[in-house]
Amino acid sequence: MRRRGKSEMSLFGKPKGKKYHTRTVEINTYEYDEQRLAVDGYLKDHRFQEYHLETGERRQPGLMHHMTVYLLVNKKTLDIEDLHVKMPVVPDDHCREIINSMNLIKGLRITRGFTSKIKALIGGSKGCTHIVELLTQMATSTIQGQIAYIQQGPLMSKLDIIRMVENSCWPWRSDGPIIKLLKQQIEAKRKN
Repeated sequence: MRRRGKSEMSLFGKPKGKKYHTRTVEINTYEYDEQRLAVDGYLKDHRFQEYHLETGERRQPGLMHHMTVYLLVNKKTLDIEDLHVKMPVVPDDHCREIINSMNLIKGLRITRGFTSKIKALIGGSKGCTHIVELLTQMATSTIQGQIAYIQQGPLMSKLDIIRMVENSCWPWRSDGPIIKLLKQQIEAKRKN
């Protein structure tokens, strides 16, 4: 039970001080139709203390960023077939000027190298740092959504699993125990 009036301790052993900022990212994957998944991504930055923008303008605590990206993605290829961006809350109206440049993302495939392609197309002064960050997180979440969709049907072949996840992280590394086990199982099945 938490006592009132006591400061919550941080991992580093000091009481937590004033809270300044929270970023929330939520990404959802839904079935859209037989060929496509719909993926919604939301990024919100909340400020908890009064602050000043770089222009000197004083702002009260509250929502600083609220951005939404909607993707329509091919279930099999992970090609982005359509995309819409909304920016209900931004620190400056100029932020919304980049919304149409996001159309450059249409047609890209979510695969290795996606993040570097996104940064090349809409990173830096060509786009919005927050949208780039949201899209890169949506890419990995879309892959998880695709896997969740696939796992609803018959089991994937072990070879398809390897193709999808090999070298995506430490447990799935080529020379790790999981990939070795799957390859041994494939080889044993071939011999039978």
